[in-house]
Amino acid sequence: MHSVEYGAGTPILIIHGFCVDHRLLLGLDPVLAERGDWLRIYLDLPGMGQSPAGPDIDSADAVADAVSSFVRDKLGAHKFAVLGNSFGGMLARQLVAEFGDQVLGLALICPVAVADQGARVLPAKAVLRADPALMASLTPEDASDYGEMAVVQSQENWLRFREATLPGLRAFDPVATTRISNNYALTAEPETRFETYQGPTLIVAGRQDHVVGYQDQVALAGSYPQATVAVLDRAGHNAHLDQPELTAALLGEWLERVRTSTSTDGRPRVRP
Repeated sequence: MHSVEYGAGTPILIIHGFCVDHRLLLGLDPVLAERGDWLRIYLDLPGMGQSPAGPDIDSADAVADAVSSFVRDKLGAHKFAVLGNSFGGMLARQLVAEFGDQVLGLALICPVAVADQGARVLPAKAVLRADPALMASLTPEDASDYGEMAVVQSQENWLRFREATLPGLRAFDPVATTRISNNYALTAEPETRFETYQGPTLIVAGRQDHVVGYQDQVALAGSYPQATVAVLDRAGHNAHLDQPELTAALLGEWLERVRTSTSTDGRPRVRP
């Protein structure tokens, strides 16, 4: 599995969403770099970015197993934190179930909380501010991709989307991702594998997120007693691009909690 690394110190695994790649989350790196000594490991999930996917990658379970294998091979018994976005948020929750107390902290940005799209609680798709001139200046393909996600259309927001999202959208393997999407749900919800996760947790959702919603994400907090939960207004599924300053502040506070957590004294973080 392809990965990109920056810095040195305590590992933090950063997992992007579906049909994009690690570049979606690179804009968060300055925040991670400024808040302690972190080895930031950005993954390209199988079938996305520069990570190939053979026929065995045919489900969310297979992707989760590949990520777990990467962690075992790369990190061994070292403790690590994990940050996951969208589909990567579901995988991050799975890592808590799989690795338990080895996970120092968990951050979720617009995570998939309910895999079945028909069962999600979703707000109506909304564009709070349109920019017809901007949309007319884009190619039809770019306008379609941006228009599907943008809550507040602006030149600044488009540039963030163009840099972070479009490269992955143009690079994924459609055959592999179709196999995965046909088996998108994990066999067991991660939270059914443990009672609670006691490590520092952050859950960020977008109030205008019509892809995964925000109410199901808030409901996740029952399994994460140390969770800070934030529903950001004027933010869709790319909440970290729509509200970068608020997301940065929340991540900074979470990183400080991870760094100073008294749970590092060896007390269990996961109650089985």
